[in-house]
Amino acid sequence: MKIKFGFTSLTVSEFERWIQQQNIARTVLFIQEHHTFSPSYIHFKGDNHFEMQRGMKNHHVNNNGWSDIGQHLTIFPDGKILTGRSLERSPACIFGNNKHAICIESIGYFDTGKDQMTSAQRQSIIAVTAALCKRFNIPISTDRIVYHHWFDLSTGARTNGSGVTKSCPGTNFFGGNTVADCEQHFLPLIAAAVGQNITGELSSSIIGYGYVTANLLNIRKGAKSSFARVGQTSLGAVVRIYEEKNNWYRISEDKKEWVSGNYVKEVKRATVNAHVLNVRSGPSTQFHVVGSVVKNQEVFAYEEQNGWSQISIDEQWVSNRFLDFTS
Repeated sequence: MKIKFGFTSLTVSEFERWIQQQNIARTVLFIQEHHTFSPSYIHFKGDNHFEMQRGMKNHHVNNNGWSDIGQHLTIFPDGKILTGRSLERSPACIFGNNKHAICIESIGYFDTGKDQMTSAQRQSIIAVTAALCKRFNIPISTDRIVYHHWFDLSTGARTNGSGVTKSCPGTNFFGGNTVADCEQHFLPLIAAAVGQNITGELSSSIIGYGYVTANLLNIRKGAKSSFARVGQTSLGAVVRIYEEKNNWYRISEDKKEWVSGNYVKEVKRATVNAHVLNVRSGPSTQFHVVGSVVKNQEVFAYEEQNGWSQISIDEQWVSNRFLDFTS
């Protein structure tokens, strides 16, 4: 393990230990798979991991205007893994679909006829994805493990590859970038690496969910502001609530991690039951469509109004008729 420029370099075995030790308040439901396109294999010199990661951060901040590097994790051709954006923050990787996700960027251009993925990188992608599934109880399905190619670039709607899309993570990424390719060639490898059935069922210990209303909310060792701070979570993050005490919420199942209830507002978890459900800019069909969600997608209802739910801290609304509430 090595740290430079604020990034940490990890081997697969180090990552598997590291991810289990991370205290992450926000609820993670999805894993995004990407390739970088540029930089690609030609830019990798074997020992310039940190320099490449710093270059991507500089591009994302100075060219794209983002607050940080877009991805949480970068996987290099030699199999090394570098940390990026804080896991406590949503990524900047798939327009309109970054909430509750972790983004993996694999260095390379994996369209057919371009970079040929190394065995070391291939094994790391499998191992990292499997470790994230185990850590966050993410079922191994194309509802939860997603490719950038499946989302329209202009609307963020999931189209499964039609419309205006990128080829990312590449037309030759583990046999292809379609939903069928993922189901046939990629997910079985993840399932084998996980070695157990992950149902994604809610823990019986969870008594509810809430979203953070402060720009930054301190996480403390106990249910008072006098306890030591052990971390922070940010505006809009959805946290799991396991216990309430004197208007403080315990947000970890097995650790002493508490936040003040003054800065947490209740949300409800739901699953989409329509094949494709329009997301609108207000709580009725009179508002224009700003995107879509698909069947079995997990969402959180921040507000409810006239049979509609707001599924983001900005103006994104869906009809409750097409939601099955699970909490």
